[in-house]
Amino acid sequence: MDQEKTAFHAGEIAVQERAHGSGADWRRAVSRVFRDAMPDQHRAFFESLPVLFLGLLDKKGRVWATPVLGAPGFVRSPDARTLSVEAVPALSDELALDLADGAKAGVLGLESHTRRRNRLNGTIAETRTDGFDIVAGQSFGNCPQYIQARVFDWRGGRDEPVEVTHLSGLTDEARMLVERADTFFIASRAPELTDDPRDGVDISHRGGRPGFLGVTGHGALSFPDFKGNRFFNTLGNIEADGRVGLFVPDFETGEALFVTGRAAIDWSSDRSEGFAGARRIVDVMPEEILHARNVFPVKGLLLESWPALEATGTWAEARKRSR
Repeated sequence: MDQEKTAFHAGEIAVQERAHGSGADWRRAVSRVFRDAMPDQHRAFFESLPVLFLGLLDKKGRVWATPVLGAPGFVRSPDARTLSVEAVPALSDELALDLADGAKAGVLGLESHTRRRNRLNGTIAETRTDGFDIVAGQSFGNCPQYIQARVFDWRGGRDEPVEVTHLSGLTDEARMLVERADTFFIASRAPELTDDPRDGVDISHRGGRPGFLGVTGHGALSFPDFKGNRFFNTLGNIEADGRVGLFVPDFETGEALFVTGRAAIDWSSDRSEGFAGARRIVDVMPEEILHARNVFPVKGLLLESWPALEATGTWAEARKRSR
């Protein structure tokens, strides 16, 4: 496998080849969309957003997904390789996040009402008490698939303090939050964190019908992997390492689950066939769970679900079919 001339590490290549038989020529062709600097339109896009979704590590090397929020303009791009963030990630103390210079980070910018999203994976630099910079290693865009169109009223934010509860397992309340989610974010990491831009931390978006993220055997959080861009950044990291973090928000109530754990890919068709467009199931076994109230300070209004979701299925429907 020739990964030296492509944007992908060995885990991503292994999943690409198993899933689609993608070869070296395809990898070299699509690697052109991965840059070591942001185009001007990405820089302007990030600067316009009131929230970024981050993939970060804690002091133990575990992975967490968390938002960082502020008034539009709290993110600046002083040059094509740098994002300067003037805010602190949500629950940074509770999660013991590693924000030291040189730490790896993944960034996802998402504009829900237009379904536009761009990503950047890189390294933290210039850490400050009220913010930090991220220097790009890989910059690339993503398609709008599975994004629910929402608008957020950032002027009418919640003033209640954030309340955090550490859970020893999924409570009934936490299960209900999981099973009504139509959106969550998953962060993952490469097994070795090196100066190679492929060996870092990544965060991506997942969307589906409420119920597509479910609680399955032994308390695992499971979801179908729908057809996408075939890069398999997340699944490649899972194949190579397995450590992941989930951020599962409720945009109506402002609460969210923060989960870190180990993920595995189930390639068997008997589980994925209940979800149209899926070929695999990902199971995440939680190692630590936090339930945070008022962590997302604004209410989101759903304008339109992704049009192709109706046929994609839920875990409740899958269980009925298996009886």
